[in-house]
Amino acid sequence: MNDTINSSYDLVVVGGGSGGYAAALAGTRLGLSVCLIEESDTLGGNAVRGGVNSWETGAGGTGIPFDLYCHFCMNHPQDIGIHGFGRHCLWHDPTKEAKPFPGGEHLIDPSLTYLDTLQRHGTKGLSHDSQRCRKQWHGLVFEPTTMHQAMVSLLEQSGQCDLRLNTTFKEVHTQDQNITHLTLDDGSLIHGKYFVDGTADGVLCNAAGCELHCGEDPQNRYDEPSAPQHATKQINGVTLIYRITPTTTPGIEPLPNGTPSTCWWQDRFSGTCFVQYPNGDFNVNMLPTIQGQAFLELGYAKAYQECKRRVQAHWHHVQSNHEEFQHYKMLYTAPGLGVRETNRVVCEYMLTERDLRNDVNKQKHPDVIAIADHAMDTHGRHCTVGCAELAHPCGIPLRCLLPVGTVNLLIACRASGFSSLAASSCRLSRTMMQLGQAAGTAVALAIETASSLRTLPTDQLRKQLATDHVTLTWPMPDDLVAYLKHNDPASSHL
Repeated sequence: MNDTINSSYDLVVVGGGSGGYAAALAGTRLGLSVCLIEESDTLGGNAVRGGVNSWETGAGGTGIPFDLYCHFCMNHPQDIGIHGFGRHCLWHDPTKEAKPFPGGEHLIDPSLTYLDTLQRHGTKGLSHDSQRCRKQWHGLVFEPTTMHQAMVSLLEQSGQCDLRLNTTFKEVHTQDQNITHLTLDDGSLIHGKYFVDGTADGVLCNAAGCELHCGEDPQNRYDEPSAPQHATKQINGVTLIYRITPTTTPGIEPLPNGTPSTCWWQDRFSGTCFVQYPNGDFNVNMLPTIQGQAFLELGYAKAYQECKRRVQAHWHHVQSNHEEFQHYKMLYTAPGLGVRETNRVVCEYMLTERDLRNDVNKQKHPDVIAIADHAMDTHGRHCTVGCAELAHPCGIPLRCLLPVGTVNLLIACRASGFSSLAASSCRLSRTMMQLGQAAGTAVALAIETASSLRTLPTDQLRKQLATDHVTLTWPMPDDLVAYLKHNDPASSHL
């Protein structure tokens, strides 16, 4: 029998999105043998296939996200940039512009550094605190294909990852709440001491028999003030990203036959986020393209086709009403949908709205392994909170990565132990990478100390994460700030 038919690893990661990728990279860096299984042909999930090629402002994006950024800048500097605000419809001045901009504009600003992207909290939002938002909210935009290449390159440098793209599992084998091995779609068997679910939808956890929630949590489930009184099937809205590029032949692109020019799915076209790429193209994000519940009801394939029609109508509307966009043409639509929320796995601890509103420095959790400060941000007609900014960063405990009723399984993706409201804040790419880095590090520590995941010495886990430049406190330690400044390639020209 060929050795590849029956293989064994310290860690098996299913799903190569932001969380799964970081779990695999952290594990290999700490000496583990790792197998990373991804069903598509690229790593990165929403941030690559989904077209969400921008890391939003947020605390906690140190460790592996910063390493990936540095590698990207050193090897592909023309394909990554840091952006600030340009125009916004909420800041329209009728004395200067006849029409408000059709959403928000984010433009590359070479004067910004990585540190400028690491704080969102403390503002009152775009409407009431525009000057502070302009000064404080900065993100990173990158070419998706190059991001995949950079992610693969870092894995190859680590030396111990068996990367399997275009691969899925078809069966999970368990014994005494342990996953023993997976049967892959090609019939091969993959054994592991530990497993990480990075599938975004909790696919591995679901197959292993874990409890999952989908939709809005009722208020009495987690005692969340902003939750609806009763559970609903609503989830966060879904976006199909498209890209536009300058053209030498300006005009309004014709609509395909059968696509109306009107907004048939709601009262009017939604506001839009335009993020500039380093080469002058724009990433265009409708907020959202389809309501979450409609996405679930249609199913992925039909929802994608419907979203393509809506994208075409939206672009026609933008060009028809804003002459400046007649100097652009649509380059492509993303190959995957930008899905913000689906399933959430019931874990040992479920992060809630009350956690989000509690300063990380006042939280009692001894096992905080990541921090985040993005607003509770829901898209769609069902929104109960809209975009509610946080006053402080909050901490995410390791227990949010430990599915109830399992022994050797962690989850590091948007389906981790979050309520629906908490997921609307913690779902961002760099936060997912923080969860993944913690998961891979926890497995390495469990093997080293012969501990179970639930009896890990969390002080040692936190110490290792800090050694690997992960911030677990706010403000960030002075030595970490100095490290980021010294190692940021963008700082060299300032």
